Amino acid sequence: MASSSKENFKKTINHRQPEKVVVDFGSTGVTGIHVRIVEKLREYYGLEKKPVRVTEPFQMLGEVDEELIREMGVDVIGLPGECNMFGIPNRDWKLNRTFWGQEVLLPGEFNCTFNNNGDLLIHPQGDITVPPAAMMPKTGFFFDAVERQGPIDDSKLKVEDNLEEFTRVTDHDLEYWKEQADLAENSDKGTVASLGGTALGDIALVPGLNLKHPKGIRGVADWYISTLIREDFIKEIFDRETDIAIENLAKLHTVIGDRLDVAYICGTDFGTQNSTFCSPETYTRVYMPYYKKVNNWIHKNTNWKTFKHSCGAIETFMDLFIESGFDIINPVQINASGMDPKNLKQKYGDRIVFWGGGVDTQGVFAFGTPQQVKDQVKRQIGILNVDGGFVFNTIHNIQANVPFENVVAMLEALKEI
Repeated sequence: MASSSKENFKKTINHRQPEKVVVDFGSTGVTGIHVRIVEKLREYYGLEKKPVRVTEPFQMLGEVDEELIREMGVDVIGLPGECNMFGIPNRDWKLNRTFWGQEVLLPGEFNCTFNNNGDLLIHPQGDITVPPAAMMPKTGFFFDAVERQGPIDDSKLKVEDNLEEFTRVTDHDLEYWKEQADLAENSDKGTVASLGGTALGDIALVPGLNLKHPKGIRGVADWYISTLIREDFIKEIFDRETDIAIENLAKLHTVIGDRLDVAYICGTDFGTQNSTFCSPETYTRVYMPYYKKVNNWIHKNTNWKTFKHSCGAIETFMDLFIESGFDIINPVQINASGMDPKNLKQKYGDRIVFWGGGVDTQGVFAFGTPQQVKDQVKRQIGILNVDGGFVFNTIHNIQANVPFENVVAMLEALKEI
C-alpha cells in the first residue's frame, strides 16, 4: 500500500526517503501563491469559477483550498493564526475587485481608503480613523508597509513599546487553536502551524502592521541600526519576547498536543543576494541564545519540528541555524551566493530539512522557458530529495506575474517525477 501524504511528510522531515517527493503550496506566508495565480490554477484544473479568498493580504496570497490541494498533489496543510498581518480576523468574507480586475474575497473588517494618487491604503485592525499601515500602488500586486515611527529619543525608549504585539494567549485563542488541531488530527496531510509570538526581529513585522499606534523602534533602517548601536536593548526585547512565547507555547501545547508536525518559528531574513545582514558573531550574540531558548523548550516538551525562514546567501549561517535548534530552513535560494544545492545537501542535508528551492523564482521561473523550468525542477529534486529532508516548494511565494505556462511546467515536472 502506498504511503499517505502524512507518512511521506513524516519520513522526509526525519531524513528518511519518502516514496514520493513531498510538496507544499500554501501552508505558510512564505510558501504561498499570489491570488492571481490561484485563480488561473482553478481554471486550469476545471474547478468551479469563484472568487478566491485572500488569506494573507499583505502579500495578496490566495487560499489553496481542498480542491487545489487534491489537484496539485499537495502533502502539507497550514494552520494559520486567526488574524492576518493587519490584525484583522480572516472571516465574514466580502467581495472586492483588485486593481488588475480580479474579483476576490477579503475579510469582512478589511477596510481600505485611497490616497490622492489612487493607491490603496489598508488600516490596522480595519480602523480607518487611524493612519494606514500599508499601501498598494495602483499598478502593484501587493502591499508595502507604511512606516509610522516617530523620532527616536534614546532616553525615552522602553522595551515594552516593542512588545506591544506580543500578548499572552487568551481562552479564546486556546479554543481557536484547539479547533485548528482538530483539523490537523483529521487530515491525512502533514501540518505546519503559524503560532506567532516568536518573530525575533522579523523585518516584515517590525513596523507593527497590526497596531493602531505603534511605539518604539518601528522603522526598517532604525531597527537594523539598533542591532548594532542598541544591542543590549534589542537583546532585552528578545529575552522578554521569548519569555512570553514559551509561556504561550506551554498553554497552546495543552490543547494542541502532538497533533502538530511543524511549528513556524521565525521569518527573520539574514541573507542578501550576495552576503548576510550581520556577521556570524553578531548572530551568535544577539539572536542565537533566544532561538535556542524557544527551540529547546519545543524539543524538550513536544514532538514538533521547528521551521526557520531566511532568504539569501545564508550558507555561512547554516551551522549556526542548526546549533540554534532549527530542524527546517526555508527556502534554498539557489541563485544567491554560496547556495549551491549540491554543496548544501552534502554538508548539511543530514542535519536540517530544506523546504523550498525547487525552482528559481528570480530566474528560470520568471524568465525561462517551460522546458527550462521542467529541467530545473527535476534537477533540484534529484539533488535535494536524496534520503528525504526536502519539501518541494518554489523559492518564496509564487508571484502574480510569473508566466502561467511556467507554473504548469513545474506541476507537470512534479507529476512526471
